Amino acid sequence: MTYNPELLKPEKRHPEKQKNPDRPAGRKPDWIRVPAPQGKTYAETKEIVRKHKLTTVCEEAGCPNVGECWQQKHATFMIMGEVCTRACAFCNVATGKPDELDKLEPLRVGVAVMQMGLKHVVITSVDRDDLKDGGADHFAKTIQAIRMKAPETTIEILPGDFRGNMQDIDHVIDARPDVFNHNLETVPRLYPTVRPGARYFRSLRLLERVKERDPHQFTKSGLMVGLGETKEEVGQVMDDMRAAGIDFITIGQYLQPTPKHAPVEKFWTPEEFEELAKMAKRKGFLMASCTPLTRSSHHAGSDFEKLKAAREEQLAKLAAE
Repeated sequence: MTYNPELLKPEKRHPEKQKNPDRPAGRKPDWIRVPAPQGKTYAETKEIVRKHKLTTVCEEAGCPNVGECWQQKHATFMIMGEVCTRACAFCNVATGKPDELDKLEPLRVGVAVMQMGLKHVVITSVDRDDLKDGGADHFAKTIQAIRMKAPETTIEILPGDFRGNMQDIDHVIDARPDVFNHNLETVPRLYPTVRPGARYFRSLRLLERVKERDPHQFTKSGLMVGLGETKEEVGQVMDDMRAAGIDFITIGQYLQPTPKHAPVEKFWTPEEFEELAKMAKRKGFLMASCTPLTRSSHHAGSDFEKLKAAREEQLAKLAAE
């Protein structure tokens, strides 16, 4: 991948959104303000990422937690380039025609994980609808490269939906990541405007398939709130997730990347996020992370340890009954 400064320009990153009227986000509440990225370890992490010519969703999606995570040497690698074939209304990743796959990228990711000494790594990607397999084999090879270079590192993946192709999905499941994460992102009613390239039940089916094929893999999914959904709709999505056997739910506040993106309809309060977390626990999730700044890969390493402990506790209770 070659770094392209042109993609820093909004009109280059999101040409399909330039016809949208400007919808200023307004002032953010105090509870979602974060300090600017800084510190020696942050700089070291950035240098390793640059050295291996890797892309991180931390930067591409404008994650508010990049300073905290990179200071702790946590990074979410985004494979298969920096240009997505879809145009979700909420996403800050560039949209357009991607470059050809870099066949050496899986190995570079493996080496970077080894050099950073990561205990847990998250691998996500752009959507690659231009590829016959949606990038499934590239995902599998990246998992294999990490296993080879950093065998003690646990692996969490956050892929797209592979257009619902079960053969491709099975190929990635069979590479045996420790956590298979795929975000539903929003409630079904909002898919046509917020996530037009995806299908709600196709994403649910993907996560259900993971449990069918390998019940030992943890499954995880996330939602954004603030796009106009109701609490009742979020509750229904939780029920759908549990019916699909999903172990871990994350819910965070949607933040508008540019005035051309979908507007923030509401800033949910910390108290409302606490209510969502309690609701999720009542519905039977092993874990629920629900805060304004929660993102899919935020605290992923420590959350994985908690997830394992929660499963062990659940199994112990079942054995005692």
